[in-house]
Amino acid sequence: MAMTIHVDIVSAEGEIFSGVAEMVYAPAVMGEVGIAPRHTPLVTQLKPGEVRVDTGSGKDMQHFYVSGGILEIQPHVVTVLADTAIRAADLDEAAAQEAKRRAEEAMADRSAEFEYAKAQSELAEAVAQLRAIERIRKGKRG
Repeated sequence: MAMTIHVDIVSAEGEIFSGVAEMVYAPAVMGEVGIAPRHTPLVTQLKPGEVRVDTGSGKDMQHFYVSGGILEIQPHVVTVLADTAIRAADLDEAAAQEAKRRAEEAMADRSAEFEYAKAQSELAEAVAQLRAIERIRKGKRG
């Protein structure tokens, strides 16, 4: 029997996942982090991106989009406290494409520094959503 780690993914809207996994991958600000059971304790910020939960036992990996937040790792528990968390399969590609287009237009306008920074943040979120959608598509084909 493989070793497991308990995983909780929660946002302001509520809990989106709670269960055990053999491995978890998360988009930390310093780069993607792979978390196995008995990982060294760590607290870090998350950037917009995809959290992947490998539950093992031959089951498909579960994918979640997070817009940012905090990742807390303890040797036997991983907690993702996300600003927004969505099952990647529930992401709306058309809405993400539109958000990306609007953010790119706002960045090209550069009317105010604050608006540019906001547009830059929105662009990063839209691109992260589109990457999560693309990764799921590749997984379903292969």
